[in-house]
Amino acid sequence: MSKSIEGISNWMHMFRWIVKLIRDEYGVDEALLTRNATLETDIGLTIDKVEQVLEFISDSFDIRFPEGTLDELVRLEELCLLASWIKGYYKRPDFISDDFEARCRAINTIA
Repeated sequence: MSKSIEGISNWMHMFRWIVKLIRDEYGVDEALLTRNATLETDIGLTIDKVEQVLEFISDSFDIRFPEGTLDELVRLEELCLLASWIKGYYKRPDFISDDFEARCRAINTIA
């Protein structure tokens, strides 16, 4: 499934798009969807649901997340910054490892 990305041109737009996705698809109260919210604990997404969110983002933005992505992400902001970097909207996030960066670049020509 892919959702329209019309008008998305920077990491702040992508963050808002991801917030709306999680709100609409999983019924999560938007008040919980803050930058520092942890995906599992604060937002209450199971690993399966986080994987589905990654799939929605991949399909919609035509990017790919490498195996082990969930090992790199804890907070909603990290998910947004990683996706934004892979898409070319943001600089390389400080929290990702060099090995993970290389894996992202290997499967995404735009990163």
